[in-house]
Amino acid sequence: MQFEQAIPVQWLAEFIGAELRGDTEQLATGINEIHMVTPGDISFVDFEKYYDKCLNSAATIIIINKDVECPAGKTLLVCKDPFDAYIKIVKRFRPFEPATKMISDSAVIGEGTHIQPGVFVGNHVRIGKDCLIHPNVTIYDHTIIGDNVVIHSGTVIGADAFYFKRYKARDTQYEKMVSCGRVVLEDDVEIGACCTVDRGVSGDTVIGKGTKLDNHIQVGHDTVVGKNCLFASQVGVAGVAHIEDEVILWGQVGVNKDLTIGKGAIILAQSGVPSSVDGGKVYFGSPVEEAKTKMKELAWIKRLPEIWQKLNNTK
Repeated sequence: MQFEQAIPVQWLAEFIGAELRGDTEQLATGINEIHMVTPGDISFVDFEKYYDKCLNSAATIIIINKDVECPAGKTLLVCKDPFDAYIKIVKRFRPFEPATKMISDSAVIGEGTHIQPGVFVGNHVRIGKDCLIHPNVTIYDHTIIGDNVVIHSGTVIGADAFYFKRYKARDTQYEKMVSCGRVVLEDDVEIGACCTVDRGVSGDTVIGKGTKLDNHIQVGHDTVVGKNCLFASQVGVAGVAHIEDEVILWGQVGVNKDLTIGKGAIILAQSGVPSSVDGGKVYFGSPVEEAKTKMKELAWIKRLPEIWQKLNNTK
């Protein structure tokens, strides 16, 4: 998330009750998770195993729970609980805005776009030209939709990320990471009925130009789907996945978080993708392998009773 105007680090330190280290004259231009940061951003780290990754990232301002040496050109905000501090900043600069109408006055809707009955369009949403939004679609705040987009009935665009921090010592152990990101649907996208596309925790969940989603599909937070992809029914994609252009995911494919599916890959139905795969190949199974290899394995597995019987008969 980018701020509307730059924020002095002195103000931030006072706001979250942190001690300043390093450059005390910095200005924060945004706030993002470690995998999304760009220069000028605030990020946070609260586990020692991730200190080096965060300190050496593009983030300019880092909220941290240990007084460590500050890298050149950066600012540290040292406080007891960086997670809570991060959430406090998010709530201050992207607060919840209650809806007062089915279509917000702050929404911008392009010429030729049809909004069917029962559609909710939240605050600061932008919808392009010649779109068709079918009945009972919900479009959360800050969503960006391009031209010639079709969204079918019952779909939810922009719900919060499924992202929690666990505190085992508390009665209520899971604390929610408040989402301040967006969903971006590019031109010529079609989303089927009863789908869910979650917004980014701090950045954008993107569905690329010309991509088509069937019914009952889940796309997790901060996932980037490329252009001209095709997803069949009941596909589930976890957060922070990167699916390149022209990928086809057939029915009930499950995609793990933090991975890349290369351009033009085809994943056959009911497969599970636990880690990155190259483009231009056909995959099958759980975990996936190249389909030809997997089919040969399955053929041999079917022959195991026959082979076992032959071995017993030779004794």
